[in-house]
Amino acid sequence: MKKLLAAVFTLTLFISCNNAEKDTEKDTSEPAKDFTEQNEQEIKEYLTKNNLTATKTDSGLYYIITEPGNGAQPTSTSNVTVAYKGYYTNGKVFDQSKDTGISFGLNQVIKGWTEGIPYFKEGGSGVLLIPARLGYGSYDYMTIPGGSVLIFDVKLIKVN
Repeated sequence: MKKLLAAVFTLTLFISCNNAEKDTEKDTSEPAKDFTEQNEQEIKEYLTKNNLTATKTDSGLYYIITEPGNGAQPTSTSNVTVAYKGYYTNGKVFDQSKDTGISFGLNQVIKGWTEGIPYFKEGGSGVLLIPARLGYGSYDYMTIPGGSVLIFDVKLIKVN
C-alpha cells in the first residue's frame, strides 16, 4: 500500500499541470502572490551556502550539469526516463524516484522540468533549481507549500 501511495504521488507530481496560469484557476479567495524576488534570493543563498555555481536562464531557472552525458538530447516535447530526488533549500526531501527512474512526457510536467531536462543528454546528471513560478506557483500543491523553490537532483536515463 505504501508503494502504491508513493507511485500515485510521484505520478501526480509530474503529470500535474505544467502551467503556472492554472494557479489562477484554483478556487481561492486570495490572489496569487509573486514570489519572484524571494525565490531568487533563496536560490542565491542556497548556491552560496553550498558553494555551487549554476547557470541561470532568462525564465529564472537555475541548472547545474555535473555529468554531461553522451547520448541523445531531448526536446521540450520528448518522452524521457529520469531518476530524481526533489527537495527544498532546507534539504527536506519531498519526493524521490527509484534508481530505475520514471518515464513521462516533458510537455506533461512543471515548466521547470520542461525547460531544464533538455539541457542534459542521456547519461547526464545535475541539479535543477526551480522557482515557484516554474513549479507549482503561489498556492499549496499536495504537500508542497505555495511559493516553494524546488530543487531536483536529476539523472537523464533515456530519451524514449
